[in-house]
Amino acid sequence: MTRAASSDPFQPAGSAGPVGRALEQLGRVILGKPGPLRLAVACLLARGHLLIEDQPGVGKTTLAHALARTLGLSFRRVQFTSDLLPADLLGVSIWDTAAGAFRYHPGPIFAEVLLADEINRAAPRTQSALLEAMEERQVSEGGVTRLLPDPFFVIATQNPAAFVGTSPLPEAQLDRFLLTVTLGYPDPRAERTLLETGGRGEVVRDLPAVLDAAALRAAQRDVDAVHAAPALLDYLQRLARATREHPALAVGLSPRALLALLAASRAWAFLAGRRMVLPEDVQAVFPALTAHRLPPRDPALRVADITARILAETPIP
Repeated sequence: MTRAASSDPFQPAGSAGPVGRALEQLGRVILGKPGPLRLAVACLLARGHLLIEDQPGVGKTTLAHALARTLGLSFRRVQFTSDLLPADLLGVSIWDTAAGAFRYHPGPIFAEVLLADEINRAAPRTQSALLEAMEERQVSEGGVTRLLPDPFFVIATQNPAAFVGTSPLPEAQLDRFLLTVTLGYPDPRAERTLLETGGRGEVVRDLPAVLDAAALRAAQRDVDAVHAAPALLDYLQRLARATREHPALAVGLSPRALLALLAASRAWAFLAGRRMVLPEDVQAVFPALTAHRLPPRDPALRVADITARILAETPIP
């Protein structure tokens, strides 16, 4: 499907526009989770990467695969384990006797949507290799730099820290993820539908593409054009200052995180069919942007509760 399917890219996500149809199709696969689905699409539109923190079996892999199928993008899944090497992810050059030269064999990272499953089980070297690719959108091997696909979207899943064989990701790696979402258990109605119809694997395999890579790139450019007024930028700075000065938080939002907040807010406004960012867009993405960036001083405190108070206490323009 091409961009011509919609004369105006700024259509509400629930409309008949291509992005709206993509979200509607995803909603038929991941049942009862409209909020996380919308955040995942907003993350992709903002050219970010997504971290899903949850226990096994709640639909993380299904979400990643369904998103790739719906958007007409190539998809690869890598199971992160303690013995996974950087070359297993990035690729390796092997000597070709017939050609008398090294031949590069690309790794699974050369996909438009990469699912890094259980990323917090991998060794630091492998995590760092993924981090560089996410940040630079390129891979360097054997003195040659190779660009990754455009779009390039990493969805990483992370098991709770209490699970065996897991270790926390360093703060620098967490900061490379634009948003964090949690799927959680389905509601009773969605769970009953799963029991009556079975798993969603077969449904995902039959999903038609609603968009393609070219249309997605065009939508990302439209997101970049969403206007943020000076008063809105003032609001972002007030929120950042509130996080930096809050006594319950060990650190506040960095300038890079503030830029990420603006990008995510623009994507959320785009999904609402607007050409201008409103405070409600910022408030919608703020919890998902701060969940992995703002460690509390007291581990017994919940970041979500602290950021909710910050949103409630910060004046709105």
